[in-house]
Amino acid sequence: MSEIYDIPARVREGSDSPLATLDGWRAVRERTANDPDGFWLDVAKRRVKWHREPTQGLEGSFHTIPDGPIQWFADGTLNVTESCLDANLATRGDKIAILWEGDEPGQVRTLTYRELHAEVCRTANALKALGLQNGERAIIYMGMVPEAAIAMLACARIGAIHSVVFGGFSAEALRDRVRDCGAQAVITQDEGMRGKRTIPLKKVTDEALEGERGVKKVLVYRRTGGDVDWVEDRDVWWHEIVPEQSDDCPAVIVEAEHPLFILYTSGSTGKPKGVVHTCGGYLTYAAYTHANVFDLREDDVYACVADVGWITGHTYIVYGPLANGATTLMFESLPTYPDAGRYWDMVERHRITVFYTAPTAIRALAAQGDGHVTKYDRSSLRVLGTVGEPINPDAWRWYYDVVGEKRCNIVDTWWQTETGGISISPIAPATPTKPGSATLPMPGIFPVLMDGDGKRIRGPGEGRLCIEFSWPGQARTVWNDHPRFVATYFQHYPGMYFTGDGCRRDADGYYWITGRVDDVINVSGHRMGTAEFESALVSVDAVAEAGVVGYPHPIKGQGVYAYIVLQPGYEPSDAIEAELHAACRTQIGAHAKVDLYQFVPGLPKTRSGKVMRRILRKVAEGEPDKLGDVSTLADPSVVAAIVAGAKV
Repeated sequence: MSEIYDIPARVREGSDSPLATLDGWRAVRERTANDPDGFWLDVAKRRVKWHREPTQGLEGSFHTIPDGPIQWFADGTLNVTESCLDANLATRGDKIAILWEGDEPGQVRTLTYRELHAEVCRTANALKALGLQNGERAIIYMGMVPEAAIAMLACARIGAIHSVVFGGFSAEALRDRVRDCGAQAVITQDEGMRGKRTIPLKKVTDEALEGERGVKKVLVYRRTGGDVDWVEDRDVWWHEIVPEQSDDCPAVIVEAEHPLFILYTSGSTGKPKGVVHTCGGYLTYAAYTHANVFDLREDDVYACVADVGWITGHTYIVYGPLANGATTLMFESLPTYPDAGRYWDMVERHRITVFYTAPTAIRALAAQGDGHVTKYDRSSLRVLGTVGEPINPDAWRWYYDVVGEKRCNIVDTWWQTETGGISISPIAPATPTKPGSATLPMPGIFPVLMDGDGKRIRGPGEGRLCIEFSWPGQARTVWNDHPRFVATYFQHYPGMYFTGDGCRRDADGYYWITGRVDDVINVSGHRMGTAEFESALVSVDAVAEAGVVGYPHPIKGQGVYAYIVLQPGYEPSDAIEAELHAACRTQIGAHAKVDLYQFVPGLPKTRSGKVMRRILRKVAEGEPDKLGDVSTLADPSVVAAIVAGAKV
């Protein structure tokens, strides 16, 4: 049993949340079990500005989802930007909405709610002038600049559906997403900045769109002033079209189930999936979880240092904080630039009260020593959060003891692109914590552990994490492929959402995420499918076969381990490894890097030709003595060779 940390006194002080105590959490959770429709309708009416308030809660269930997506608040109408912007003008017009910290320390911009509203309206009018219409799709391929958030909100303002693509993805990956969602427009910038390094976003966009006829316009924001190629009649400078537009743009009112965005997430097989989130339910859940998990207060300076290219940036940099009228920080640079004190320097300068980052960053910074932390004043901090992957207890304790000086509660949040918002997490002023545990579910989330035989595990135990019963923030479908949505998430355990994660529940009912149980690798919080890696690796002429698995990595959480079978006549070499690296970078993106290559004579296959991935995993995890039954292998000698040449 892990030690329990009670909530520091300063975290409890001043909280007026109904979830500020465990008794409050239990009462709210009981209501979500007994009256989910009534509970979520009340939340939606409090947290969202509606044109027509909904009277309907949930329609459909996980049992009926093969017949079509579930719906929440289906008779309601709204525009999410009115909740994020217009609703804040009267009381918070002069409050800072977005606080931007650029690549260099002290490079700061601020936008008040009034200024942000005007910028969004001008950009929305510019998009309309470029021909983008309600229901059409726009790809946003940008760095961490305020204009990325403005572009998202501008699309939502006119009813267009945005799909943000992380700025590290390659031209090929960007092209796949443009094609899959049928994008009519792309919004990008000349170059991104990250740790004094420029990222050629416009150049990658040009490569991705070569020969593509569906995209009619490319809107380009000028960040660095670097030289870019130009396509006449397609490319338009942001600074030439946006400022001349009116700052009055009436919001297009849509139904609650109108798609807000498509976000692509890696799967265990095939191409990435375009996960669809809709307006009413997503915004309700984003605002509710943001306010309650972090115990948000009016004077908070809230900093989520993720990227808007991922779901964390959508929910907890843009939509959740703005719907709650918060000051939200956007961070362009790296936690180690110019040195490992960058985060804590920002905390001191901006008086940040709530700080939300990934365990990978925490481990990397801890390895640099405490001095980079303690030289800065962190007395403003009240809540520390982690996201993207399970945090190991040692990193948790360093975060608690050194960064937070034992004055802050840590909210170790578990959730996914598909859940839309935080699903299992401490509530900052209410939940005693255990290092490494996501603790207890949010109200309205009902986790279930299932064993390999499809039976429910009662009480303490370990199994596959599922969720029964719907909640408003969940994804509705995969863009243009609902059967894939059903097959991926609802086929394994009918009537339940299967998360793909393993999980342990202890005697106190606390949940401990143990990692993926499918063929998805979580590297520094980035989910990447093994199939994506394998497809890239076998595209190299020298490669006959490739098998990719994750393995424990001291900084990244999981690293990427590739088993490579070469074609006859080829020998392992640094040159081939360089080709393999280049293939992954070109086809997936700069963030897709294999950490360890092992050249093997063959992959362990059954007599029917199926690769036994558990053998590859166990070897990569340094547990060759736990391979289990190998009697069904077509060639057992392959295993001996793999074990003998293991890199860990």
